[in-house]
Amino acid sequence: MANPSSLLLFSCLVLFSISCSNAKTLNPIDSCWRSDPNWSSNRQALADCAKGFGSGALGGKGGAIYVVNDTDDDPVNPKPGTLRYGVIQTEPLWIIFEKDMLINLRNELIINSFKTIDGRGAKVEIGLGPCISIDVIKNVIIHGVKIDICLRAPEGNVRISPTEVVFRPGTDGNAIIISNSSNVWIDHCFLGRATEGLLDIIYTSYDITVSNNIFFKHNWVMTLGNIDGFYQDKIMNVTIAFNHFGPYLNDRIPRIRYGYVHIANNYYEPWGLHAISGSSEPTIFSEGNYFIASNNVTLKEVTHREYALPTVWAQWNWKSSKDKFLNGAFFNASGTGNPTPNYTSPQSFPVADGSQVPSLTSDAGPLQCIPNRPCL
Repeated sequence: MANPSSLLLFSCLVLFSISCSNAKTLNPIDSCWRSDPNWSSNRQALADCAKGFGSGALGGKGGAIYVVNDTDDDPVNPKPGTLRYGVIQTEPLWIIFEKDMLINLRNELIINSFKTIDGRGAKVEIGLGPCISIDVIKNVIIHGVKIDICLRAPEGNVRISPTEVVFRPGTDGNAIIISNSSNVWIDHCFLGRATEGLLDIIYTSYDITVSNNIFFKHNWVMTLGNIDGFYQDKIMNVTIAFNHFGPYLNDRIPRIRYGYVHIANNYYEPWGLHAISGSSEPTIFSEGNYFIASNNVTLKEVTHREYALPTVWAQWNWKSSKDKFLNGAFFNASGTGNPTPNYTSPQSFPVADGSQVPSLTSDAGPLQCIPNRPCL
């Protein structure tokens, strides 16, 4: 049976005279595509819906549809029909899934440029093994998949294109790591339980949007910037919007070095140690978020600065606007100047007051989309 709120919203779209006051509230990214009952025959329209710094991510737009129908994984000689075979191709591909599947990777999945992994219409999980590497590429979209229980990758040979196999030294066990890459959009995914971070963005990566995801049960959640002293990461710009952080997250939600980060309309469940933390003078604009502090009286502050005296970090530009603070949560602002992201027209989106975030993030994570119906 269809969800009643989905039927109501669809009726509102068809019969404009019906009052839509009780329909589900969609955020500006989702409202671009989810109301279209023909989403399954027009999948590549999703590429026009990203907002923020990653709005230019093309993914596999303009390329062929590639259907994953085999859960097998061979890191060196992948078979046609497998996920790995699709992601290593050199031409643009829009990758979809024939049915529900669990994919246990035997080594890190290294994605080539101009690829979309689109899990809509199936329940797709990648886990119980090494997970995803986005390394020295551009234009990647990952949408609608569950990435859970990610383990360290062994050293060994891994194919990165139809003609090239490279030796890889192994990984620390991130769910997704984005390194030296640009125009990447991670949307409506579930990321949980990894040996290392859930999502790391490092080594001069830029033009990234992370939106509508659920982050679950992890210690170090998201690290932006490689190491203190790696000044090249000053070019990093990341939009983090409409995500649900929690439950059971401890620290680095995110942790930022250098660069600029716009954190907008995210839902924060109580954190274990720190929520937004940073070092090396990043610029952080927290706008319209919903912060719930834990009952621990020492864990009320949203912000945490590392490796700097107060006289130093007082110059860092960290600002809060329209945030909603619950259970004693508070944001310790610093610096001077206007921290707004100065988006171009395709990147910009309206940021709601933090009080609206529970509604705007209520459908974070993979959606249960049915072809020929609005995905609601």
